[in-house]
Parts: sequence; structure tokens; C-alpha cells
Amino acid sequence: MKPFAVLAASAALLGLLVLSLLERPQQTRESDGSAAGKQPLMVYCAASNKSVMEAIRKDYESEFGRAVEVQYGPSQTLLASLSVSKTGDLFLPADVSFLELAKEQQLISSESPLAEMQAVAAVSKGNPKGIQCLDDLLRDEVRIAQGNPEGTAIGKLTREILTESNRWDELNKQTTVFKTTIHEVASDVKIGAVDAGIVFDAVLHDYDTLEAVTIPELTSVRSRIGIAVLSSSSQPQQAAHFVRYMSARDKGQLRYREFGFQVADGDLWNEQPELTLYAGSMLRPAIEETITAFEKHEGVRVTRVYNGCGILVAQMKAGQVPDAYFACDVEFMNQVKELFPTSEAVSQNELVILVQKGNPHGIKSLKDLAKSRLRVGIGHEKQCAMGWITQRTFAESGLQSELMKNVVVQTPTGDMLVNQMRTGSLDAAVAYLSNAAGSADFLDAIRIEGIPCSIATQPYGVARESTQRQLSERLLQAIRAESSKQKFANEGFRWLNQGQATND
Repeated sequence: MKPFAVLAASAALLGLLVLSLLERPQQTRESDGSAAGKQPLMVYCAASNKSVMEAIRKDYESEFGRAVEVQYGPSQTLLASLSVSKTGDLFLPADVSFLELAKEQQLISSESPLAEMQAVAAVSKGNPKGIQCLDDLLRDEVRIAQGNPEGTAIGKLTREILTESNRWDELNKQTTVFKTTIHEVASDVKIGAVDAGIVFDAVLHDYDTLEAVTIPELTSVRSRIGIAVLSSSSQPQQAAHFVRYMSARDKGQLRYREFGFQVADGDLWNEQPELTLYAGSMLRPAIEETITAFEKHEGVRVTRVYNGCGILVAQMKAGQVPDAYFACDVEFMNQVKELFPTSEAVSQNELVILVQKGNPHGIKSLKDLAKSRLRVGIGHEKQCAMGWITQRTFAESGLQSELMKNVVVQTPTGDMLVNQMRTGSLDAAVAYLSNAAGSADFLDAIRIEGIPCSIATQPYGVARESTQRQLSERLLQAIRAESSKQKFANEGFRWLNQGQATND
């Protein structure tokens, strides 16, 4: 081989080595994970969160001896990278809108809020150009830097808000340069390449020669920051452990506050947390498998208490308040609204008339339950949502007194009614459609037509005083996942999408 060819080949090899080093995610020298024999966690993180992430990463590695590797960059670039590579454990973009995009691509399995940032104009100390509002930024002599709207959260959100007020075109034309990351915008202001840059306020924590100017037209440009576990993660439990650490009010949230972010309401740190869930008995078949998978994914324990909602409400009013409550109907959530100020409807379940296979008594409607000598079972009005809704349905039918004459038993759960139907001690029962799931070999279900109140809506709420609010919210995310939807359908429930209207 000729000498110049050897030199060229060596130069090419050296270039590849340098490039690989430049692209290699940052990690500490002190902790590479080898001591513990564990694979490092891989985080895709927006450049706007670099300083605070480095502080939290060092804290975490020091406390747990587990390496965390981080790849920084523009949110859109990171999203594109992980969607192609299908590798990594965590995604932390500069705004949750990128998490929504990741969710649409089924790239994330769970997420948690961390903090917020406000858009401001970064200027040199003393604000030499006297910038106070958008019109000042639009003056001919003012040079402006922005983040690229196609790749950065700050650019994307600024364009969205100013487009709504018909001011984007003006700012777009006046902008001197669009940068790849928000730190590049701040750096241009720092060196005097531009007079002002639109950045998030927390970014200026790293620039002591710059100050923030609140621009009235940009006050609604706010970034909500969240972190998500990637579906591609080969170590989701360890990834979830890091998420809990970052979002804990006495761990990662302390760092976010220190670096100028407005922090979310995080949980208290607990390496192996436990939360308590109260749920109506009829929900157990639909959620039990999901909860077990959630425990494994998060590395936590969920103590479940299943019972009639009337009984559960009585326990809560007596002071036994769980972290979360999944009620059989909105009425029983409303009875403890002071404990669970907000709730979300997840599913619906309808009352039906259960009869023996083949319907030997020819029952076709509620009216037929008033036939002489029929033995009818219903839920207990004070002990369960099913019983309360049954009484409302009877009253709405105008046949309450006639129907109640044939009621021989009232139970706290629908499963008890199904068992009594099995033994032949009842001729008919009014229970949820879900109670009949799996009983098609010996029971028929007859729908109750024309009475809307016979449909129950199941809301999930997190307790105001819970110390594990975020963990409880992630349990709701698991219950709302696509895999859970099919379980609800198999058990006879109607699925409700987020924001879908209900009968409450």
C-alpha cells in the first residue's frame, strides 16, 4: 500500500473514532455500572434540562451505584432517534407535547410530571436595548435568536401561541437566526451575536451575565416537563425507580427547584413504595391482572381492598382513607368528594336481569319480576352501588313497590347473587352485566331497556392527602392502557375514552 493511502486510511479511522466519542452519551467516570454488574440506564434528555439532569444523575449514581447515560439534544431530534432505534430506557423532552407524540407511536409505557418553565426574552444584564414587550423585539435594530420551531420545544410553542394571536409572521421575519438548541440561543446572546433570545427562564440559571425579561405576549408560552419510561426499555423496573427519584419532592424535585424550575407536586421518596387502592368488588376481574403487572413494572406494592362501595365509603368516612379509590358509580365517589376532589370516569357497567339458562320463567322485562312466587335477589342499597342503582331503576320504572315484594335477598356484591343463582335459591337477580361474565353456561342476561339510570359509571380518584399521588396517577395510566381496555371489554364493561361524556 502506498504511503499516502496508509495516511488516508489512518485519518479516516481516527475520524470515525472521534465521531463515536463525540456521539457517545455522557456518563460519569466514577460509576459505569460494572461494579454492580448492571446495565446503565439510557436517558434521552432535552438540552434545556441538561444542567439539572447532570446534578440529579450524579446524586442518583452516588446514592445507588447505578450508572445513568444521557443523550442530550433537541426534543424532536431525540424523538426521531428513539422511534427509529427502539432502544433506551427513558425520554425527557422539553415539553409534554413530545411525550404525546411518543405515546401516539406507542413508544412510552408510563409518564410522570416534573416541572414547568416560562418563555422569556434573554438579554444582557441591564437590558441595554430596553426590551419590555413584543413590539420592542420587532424594532429594526434588535437582533433576535430563536429555537428552531421544527426541532425545539421553545420554538414550537412560541410559534403556536403567536400564530393564534396573528403575531408569528412578524417575529419570524425579524428573527436573525434559528438555533438547534435552546442553549445555543442563550450563548448567542451571551457573546453578543444577537441582542435578545427567546428561551425558557430556567435555562438562564447557567448564564450569570444574562437576565430574563417577561414578555406579556409570551406569558402563555409555558413548557410542562415530564419523563417517561420507554416501551423499549429492557429494565423497566429500574427505569421506573429513576423516575420516582427524579419526581420525588425530597430528591430530584429539590434539584429542579434549585435550577430555577417551577416544580410539580411530587411524591415523598420511598425506594419501595406501597399504595392502597379501594375498589368496588365488581371491578376486580377487570383490573387485578393489570395491577399485578403494574407492581412488577414499578417495583412497588399495591394493597387492594375490594368490597361494596357503600361499605368502602363508610370506612373512608371513619378515617381509613386510601391513596386511590375506584368506585362502582359516580354517586359513591361524590359521597367522599372532599377526600377525592377530582376523578376520571374509566368505564360503564349496566344492570341486567339474570335468569336461569333458557329463561324457564319467561322473564323479558322488569315488569315480569313482579310475577307471583318469583324469588328475586338484588344488591343492598346501603352497601353497594349496584343496590343503590337498582332502587333508582325500580323507582324510575314505576314498579318499585310491586318488584320489592318478590325480593327475598339483598347482598353487598353481585358475585353473591350469581352464587345464589348457581345453587338455585333464586329465580332471578338484578346485577351488573360484568357479574354474568363467565357464567353463560348456566345464566342468561336480559337487558333493562329505556331506563338510563340503570347504567353505572366507574370513576377513579386520587386522595388529596396521599403521599403517593404520582404513583397513584401512574396506576390510572396502567388501567387506562390499551392492554387493559380489552380486559374491561371481556368482563362486560363499556370503555370510556378520556373526556368522553357519561350519564353522570
